[in-house]
Order: sequence, then C-alpha cells, then structure tokens
Amino acid sequence: MAESADRPAPVAERPETVRAVSTPETGKAGAAESDRHWRLAHLPVVLGASLGLLVLATLIGGLVRGGAGAAGAAAGVGLVTVSYLSSTLVIAWADSVHSSLVLPFGVAMYVAKFGVIGVVMAGVADSGWAGLAPFGWGVVVGVIAWTGANIWWVTTVHQARLRRAAQP
Repeated sequence: MAESADRPAPVAERPETVRAVSTPETGKAGAAESDRHWRLAHLPVVLGASLGLLVLATLIGGLVRGGAGAAGAAAGVGLVTVSYLSSTLVIAWADSVHSSLVLPFGVAMYVAKFGVIGVVMAGVADSGWAGLAPFGWGVVVGVIAWTGANIWWVTTVHQARLRRAAQP
C-alpha cells in the first residue's frame, strides 16, 4: 500500500510533540532544566481536584447516609487518589532511571494495587457496612475527577508548554 502525501506525520515526529533539550549544539540554555520535572508537573492540578472532590463527597455522603456515608465517600475518593498517586510516583521514578523500566514497574504497580484493593473490597463487601454504597460512588467519582483533571491539564497547560518550547 502506497503512503499518502496527505497523511499527517506520526505524532512522535511532529514538532509540537518533541521535547526541548538543552545541548551545546542547540544553545538552548535552560530548556532541559525546565523539562526536568515534567513527569510530576500535573500533580498539583490532579491533587487539587481530588482534594476538592474529597470535601464535596464527604459532605454529600454525610447528608445522604450520615457518618458512615461520609466515611465511605471519603474512603472511596481517598483510595483512588492514593492508588493513582502511587502509580504516578513509581512510574515517574522508573522513567527517570530508564524508560525501559516503565512497563514492568507500571504493570507491577497495577497488579499489586488491584490485588490489595480487591482483598480490601471483598472484606468490606462482606461486612454489611452502611458506608459501602457511598464508598463505591466515591471510587467512581474519584476516577472521573482524577482522569478529568489529567485530561484538562494535558489539553491546556501541557499543550501550551509544548507550543512555547517549539517556538524558536
């Protein structure tokens, strides 16, 4: 099959996706320094969204199901936040050591987290705890908030940084 001239360049080859790196040849002093912490740059946004949701979910859980509802909703949001944060930190560390470590450490974190979460959830489900439904809803909205905050950060803040880095 012949390649079409109308086809856009692969994402990795587009100028807006190439990270600026400071080298003696390019003379872009400071570009690598500003890029150094990109792996964790999104954390203030997603943690802020999670904190705001934690407060809101606790209030709603408390209004709907009392103390058990407040605790359940808070635990659900907290579980998602701790889970995603731990993955982010481990994967960022692995990438900082060598990019070939990202997949094995990412998969290992996934297996470990969901093994522990599965055991805890099975134990909580069998207990008859009144906060179980708010806990489940806390998990659902926690995932939506963390994912949504990441999407917002990538499509606004990160894209603006890439455009600025690509400018001469």
